[in-house]
Amino acid sequence: MVRQKGHWLVAGAAVLAVLLFVAAAALPGRAGFPLDDSWIHQTYARNLALTGRWAYVPGVSSAGSTAPLWTLLLAVGHLLRLPPLAWAYGLGGLCLVWLAWVGMALWRLLWPAYAGRDWLAGLSLVAAWPLVWAAASGMETLLFVALGLTLVWQAVARARPGWLGVLAGLLVLARPEGLLLLLLVGVGLLARPGRLPALLWYLLGAGLPLLPYFAFNLAVSGALWPNTFYAKQAEYAALLVRPLPVRFASLLLFSLGGAEVGWRGMTGAHLLLLPGLIPAGWLALRQDWHDRRLQHALLLLWAGGHVLLYAWRLPVTYQHGRYLWAALPAWILYGLAGWLWLLARLPVRPRPGRVLRRVAGLVYGLLLAIFFLFGLQAYATDVAFIENEMVDVARWLNQNTPPEALIAAHDIGAIGYFAQRPLLDLAGLITPELVDRLADEAALGDYVREQGADYLVTAPGWPYETITARPGVILLYSTGYAWTQAQGANNMAVYGLPGR
Repeated sequence: MVRQKGHWLVAGAAVLAVLLFVAAAALPGRAGFPLDDSWIHQTYARNLALTGRWAYVPGVSSAGSTAPLWTLLLAVGHLLRLPPLAWAYGLGGLCLVWLAWVGMALWRLLWPAYAGRDWLAGLSLVAAWPLVWAAASGMETLLFVALGLTLVWQAVARARPGWLGVLAGLLVLARPEGLLLLLLVGVGLLARPGRLPALLWYLLGAGLPLLPYFAFNLAVSGALWPNTFYAKQAEYAALLVRPLPVRFASLLLFSLGGAEVGWRGMTGAHLLLLPGLIPAGWLALRQDWHDRRLQHALLLLWAGGHVLLYAWRLPVTYQHGRYLWAALPAWILYGLAGWLWLLARLPVRPRPGRVLRRVAGLVYGLLLAIFFLFGLQAYATDVAFIENEMVDVARWLNQNTPPEALIAAHDIGAIGYFAQRPLLDLAGLITPELVDRLADEAALGDYVREQGADYLVTAPGWPYETITARPGVILLYSTGYAWTQAQGANNMAVYGLPGR
């Protein structure tokens, strides 16, 4: 009964946290999503529900989604004709509860001496502002993290290999980088008795969801992975000039709650857990080395490997470092366990030992609350930015351009959902032939002209001046959103192109 109360307490805290974030954006402005990418998922989901085809532009099959499992879940809401925002928020909230409950179950397996503190682990997860931001974002992040944590939990609990394979395959359908954990769990199976049959069943289970996905991508785009997988790497290839160890150290510190730039400052309360993370991580690695198994350190290796993977191929920190958030549950759980291990070694008497325990708990709780409020403000700002830039332009296009107009745009999410016009995607997500030209703006401009685009939509940070400066290009509309200007960026604008 006590354990059940702890679970419902954590679930209630998760739901309340998501509602607070949504209200923080809706009350001063209007509810929405903090990312344009969220509208990309909504567009795929709506078209799937309406036409039965995986298409971004209706009638044109597309392999541009990196999260088909999330798209399928969103499509259910469109089939049931539910409000898309409410359905997405609900799915995100459920994923946050799922993540917390699985984290509590894994906590009891990895640290049975502290099983009675599983509620502390659950509350720490649902109070971590990046995870709440993700839950209210309309994105697949929380689904990916919850699925990954479930796979780790089941692997530690020594579930059947076939079931582990199905979970691993679904994880890759949630995000392509789930392949890393798929491989780690496979390595762990090699330490079990009867390892070859176990590995075979595991691979068969993973193939059930993955083979149709790979076959579709090959048929549509000629590659195993979606277009976005390649486009993002091409777009930010210039960031790879720094040495890999430097990139990894920078991203690792940021994922741990350090500063986004430089080596000083905090972005999350979980940085306070670092002194506990170190001994807990060392003890887990030592235990697995002694047992010749990959069990206690599996979650830790996934988190570190996830950060290393992004340092290697996509070392970006924008949008609060959302690509790194899969590592947060590991840092939080191991950090908490390590702190409890350290504090247990303090003497109950004299009094300073008891005081230190209480102070540590109070400081951590206070920092969680403070950073939660910072996250609340950041989420509201992000939603307002998307609504007043991307959604505003999309609605203008819907009202002021003919339905057959070909629009070239860098951010296509809101445009695809609200305007529903033919598109040239200047980020290469649904226009894969542009991936090789992303670093050459002049080549992009030539492509836009060759394809006969009628309009160009610029984006904050992407003014496309080599295109807009060409003869005959006319500025038709600009959002004028003051916050974007205050950040030193250009507002989104619509340009009429020659020959339209």
